Amino acid sequence: MPHFCANLSLLFREHPLIDRFGAARAAGFEAVEIQFPYELPIEVIQRELELHELELVLINVPAGDLMLGGDGLACVPGREQPFRMGVMEALRYAEALDVSCVNVLAGRQPHATDLLQCLQTLAQNLRYAAEAFQSAGITTTFEAVNTRDMPRFLINTVAHMQEMREAVDHPTLKMQFDCYHMARMGEDLLPALRENLDAIGHIQFADTPGRGQPGTGELDYPALFGLLDRLGYHGYCGAEYHPTGHTVDSLDWFAPYRGY
Repeated sequence: MPHFCANLSLLFREHPLIDRFGAARAAGFEAVEIQFPYELPIEVIQRELELHELELVLINVPAGDLMLGGDGLACVPGREQPFRMGVMEALRYAEALDVSCVNVLAGRQPHATDLLQCLQTLAQNLRYAAEAFQSAGITTTFEAVNTRDMPRFLINTVAHMQEMREAVDHPTLKMQFDCYHMARMGEDLLPALRENLDAIGHIQFADTPGRGQPGTGELDYPALFGLLDRLGYHGYCGAEYHPTGHTVDSLDWFAPYRGY
């Protein structure tokens, strides 16, 4: 049975970030992920994790201006130094907080920049990150993001992730498979998960098209979670959706799995 974690960047937003740890534990989660935890000092996060007996399983490398509409860092030629500084900051948090996976957001292909140059830059940066995190026993992941929500995102299909992993050729570099993003790109989720399971280090999910909780859209999540169980996937599945209404009222999907 896959394990489930709550993404504290999207869930429990009724509370300040520092209070979302307790809210997640009260809802039955034993693990959490945070997109960018850097607004909180390490010692504050440590205290919350210990207080609520939670594991922090995934964070992202800082992504520069990406979330503000910019191109980000990892695939942008000329931004290698700020990317490496971001890797070091993520490593500092991940080591102190015993995080098992750190995710790299590729970023957007800048206007008037050659595609091959961006791909080469990303491959070099992913190799640098994988080497840095491997030294601490941490898995590096990267994900494909749909181009409806984030136009020009460099890595946006399963094939893109496969090709980039082959180009980087590092044993600890894995896919972060985001079911919402891949469904928005028209990927057939069940075959894609089945065919790539050994290359997947982390899974995230939301329903389509509105990115709400399972049951609010088109995707058959009981079938998807059932497949992961049959395939023997024992990694984490991160609930990374926008709840419709209060977060605790969005957790009907979680009831059959709570306590596993």
